[in-house]
This record gives sequence, structure tokens and C-alpha cells, in this order.
Amino acid sequence: MPTLLKKDGFSFAFDSSACDECGGRCCIGESGYIWVKPSEIAELQKKLKLTKEEFITNYLSKIGYRYSLKELEYGDGFRCIFFDTVKKQCSVYDQRPTQCRTFPFWDHFKNNIREVEEECPGIYKLSQSS
Repeated sequence: MPTLLKKDGFSFAFDSSACDECGGRCCIGESGYIWVKPSEIAELQKKLKLTKEEFITNYLSKIGYRYSLKELEYGDGFRCIFFDTVKKQCSVYDQRPTQCRTFPFWDHFKNNIREVEEECPGIYKLSQSS
């Protein structure tokens, strides 16, 4: 039996070992925003040995007062700029943004379990008594 991660308020659990087989479905597909905080920008630019300005120019899009990781065209949709298409995994995994770290436990999926089930093979519905 896999080790399932659970979070209060969610009617599903997550088996992170499914990530090894999934091919990065949470990193590819429809376009969206991958929000990064200033502290995460600093960590990523340090990892990549870039100045803050170089990192912002090459890897971020400014949306209002916030920054989102850039997306690149990929297949019929898009991919995160840090998604390695050969290895099918995140190239900055240890410094990935909070938004990525908290997937699939996003508030949006509390009432949209079918959507997250379609995207993520590691989702297990919990019985009502769990």
C-alpha cells in the first residue's frame, strides 16, 4: 500500500510516488500562472548563478504586481520553463515555488476533485468516514 499524504479539508489523499511515472502532468498542459514569491526568486536566481535582473528577464513574467514563471509551448499546450522535457521532471525541484510544493492540495481542488484526478495519477478518493 502506498504512503498517502492527506490534508484537512480535502476529500482525497496523494501518493507522491506516482510522480515517478506520471511524466509531469502538473507541469504541462493548459496555460496558467505559476506564482513565485520574492524569497523564491532569490533562491532560484542563486541556484542558477544569475543576477536578480537576469533571472527576472529570462524566467519570469510580470502579472500586475506579481511574478509568474514563464511557460513555453509544448505539444498541444504549455510547460513550465523549468520542466525538463527529456527527464520529464522539474529541473529546479529542490527550489520549486510553494505553489508547486503544495500541489495537489490547492483550495481550487477541494470542490473539483474530478479535475485533479484527471491531472494526477496519485489521487485517491477518501471515504466519507476518513
